Amino acid sequence: MNAFQQRLVAFDVSLYYLCFGTCRLSVMSIASRLISKLGNGGVYLATGLLLAWFELEDGADFLMTGLVLFAIELPVYIFLKKAIKRDRPCDRFDDVTPQITPADKFSLPSGHAAAAFVFATALTYYYPSLMLPAYTLASLIALSRVFLGVHYPTDIIAGAALGLSSSVIGLSLLGLV
Repeated sequence: MNAFQQRLVAFDVSLYYLCFGTCRLSVMSIASRLISKLGNGGVYLATGLLLAWFELEDGADFLMTGLVLFAIELPVYIFLKKAIKRDRPCDRFDDVTPQITPADKFSLPSGHAAAAFVFATALTYYYPSLMLPAYTLASLIALSRVFLGVHYPTDIIAGAALGLSSSVIGLSLLGLV
């Protein structure tokens, strides 16, 4: 590892400890758990189905677009997790006890961050007035994963970048941008 990479890793670990230390407050831990659960896939699917059912103008298109965007993001996410194999902070450091049980072994990229940004991008495309709350919630979902001890800050940045880039590619392939 060269000097720049060492500095980047040191900064990432320092920032991680700052965030994770904040979550040791019980209110932050509870809030982070609740926010993180919003990033589970079922919430996105349920929202898409509800919009398809009740929002007649764009709901069905939103659901179909979301499915295409997730179909692009998910295999790339799985490939990157298996190729990079970065240990989670809770597995690397003895003084870190995660606040939740991670779904898999590796941390880079954050799947919650990737999915949250895919969803926020699709939502913003069809409902532009929801841009600020959608991306705010996506950011909070991503940050909650650091607060809970299962991701480094660079994991969530990589996840957000994956979600955004998958969305742009998908929207382009669908001829929407």
